[in-house]
Amino acid sequence: MPETEYINVYGARVHNLKNIDAEIPRNSLTVITGLSGSGKSSLAFDTIFAEGQRRYIETFSAYARNFLGNLERPDVDKITGLSPVISIEQKTTNRNPRSTVGTTTEIYDYLRLLFARAGEAYSYLSSEKMVKYTEEQVLELIVKNYAGKKIYILSPLVRTRKGHYRELFEQVRKRGYLHVRVDGEIREITSGMKLDRYKNHDIEVVIDKLIVSEKDYIRLKRSVATAMYQGDGLLMILDAQTLALRHYSKRLMDSATGLSYKEPAPHNFSFNSPQGACPRCKGLGVVTQIDIEKLIPDRKQSIHNGAIVPLGKHKNVMIFWQIAAILDKHEITLNTPVKDIPDDAMDEILYGSDSRIKIKSTLMGTFSDYFVTYEGVVKYIQMLQDKEASATEQKWAEQFAKTVVCSECKGMRLNKEALHFRIGNKNINELSNMEISELYDWLMQVDNLMSETQKKIAAEILKEIRTRLKFLLDVGLEYLSLNRSSVSLSGGESQRIRLATQIGSQLVNVLYILDEPSIGLHQRDNLRLIHSLRELRDIGNSVIVVEHD
Repeated sequence: MPETEYINVYGARVHNLKNIDAEIPRNSLTVITGLSGSGKSSLAFDTIFAEGQRRYIETFSAYARNFLGNLERPDVDKITGLSPVISIEQKTTNRNPRSTVGTTTEIYDYLRLLFARAGEAYSYLSSEKMVKYTEEQVLELIVKNYAGKKIYILSPLVRTRKGHYRELFEQVRKRGYLHVRVDGEIREITSGMKLDRYKNHDIEVVIDKLIVSEKDYIRLKRSVATAMYQGDGLLMILDAQTLALRHYSKRLMDSATGLSYKEPAPHNFSFNSPQGACPRCKGLGVVTQIDIEKLIPDRKQSIHNGAIVPLGKHKNVMIFWQIAAILDKHEITLNTPVKDIPDDAMDEILYGSDSRIKIKSTLMGTFSDYFVTYEGVVKYIQMLQDKEASATEQKWAEQFAKTVVCSECKGMRLNKEALHFRIGNKNINELSNMEISELYDWLMQVDNLMSETQKKIAAEILKEIRTRLKFLLDVGLEYLSLNRSSVSLSGGESQRIRLATQIGSQLVNVLYILDEPSIGLHQRDNLRLIHSLRELRDIGNSVIVVEHD
């Protein structure tokens, strides 16, 4: 056969290889096996893969190689017939807490796209399905729901914001509007009108007040168009008799509460994006907080004797004066054991208070009284955890911290909006928590739970997700979930995930080198693994497997 149909290795002397030659057929599945120490990995990884990497780096410019560094040439005379090489070893090198099975395989990226394009939005306030209307649909609904009734057509100006809004009222008056609705009350706009600047306010301008009837249909149509324009696609209808309020919007909206969502995009479902991540834990699902048990390990001790570990024993300094003042209000002293201190006093010591406390100091033999605010021991340690603190201070503060599940997202990583988009009554987190085998079965029948429009939109996306899930099933990873952290995977699991990802990428004319892909697999799963390796070969690649078994 021609030399180009083989990978030929001449004079390999890496590690314990003794000037050997090897001929490996291209576009085939080749297994290198033998006793431990016989040079299997030296040939596959330290010779063939190392030379492939070196040649790849040499294709870069000299400028780029300055940053990457030059790889040393393996001790071999010559290698011919070499394709671009990808090594899939048993390493768990990914220590990124944001990396999951779903992000590594890119299946989660397709799920995000699926929910952005075909998901149905629900209100996190009322659990009602969100709706959006065209201007014509809004008009039809008003005529249908309010025929013969007197209504106010309102356009929102301010939503729950502080300010006196004197200038805003003046601008509205100059545009010809006479009334506004302020915090639920219809008011006439007067010269110099202003509100309490330190309170939150809701303000809507009254676009029109009319009885819904056929003779006023043109007027109603014009007022609806004006309200939609003024409110950036949103208007409100107030029943003049019952004072019931309904919201109508061109955007996704809960018509009962007025809650609206922006048009969803894939990044709105990513815990690695500010638009999708939980605002409290920033998409990690966990938060760090101060562990009171570490602060006060022995509650039989007194604060004077060092019960609060970060403070140590009593010193004549400000924080002990402040704590003494708090205890003095409860008629106890620093010498009182912590277990005997009332809970409300202990809470104030740990978490601070808004009220000012009177302290007595005896510095350098002089006595003085003055009032100060006290922020608490916990706040003090939290300040040392901030990025502005030095590395030494941060390390010191870490000893009093613990990691807990985020109370806002309950460990689901995403914000409320993202978790209230559903397909087949399941949100993206529920799908990501399913075992891969269960998720695959669910996705195979999800068409029965979708509308015809959803089916058309989702068809190609679902096809891609199902295909990639099938690859994970084929390499024996049906027990994992897409939310499983990459950090928690074994070396064998990480390797098989990378193998499934490579099969899904559909690359051709590549040389893949794998290190013991069968490790940890049940015998029944070995056949599925071999099928996957053959599939990788059959699409036009060369596969070398190092096996010790």
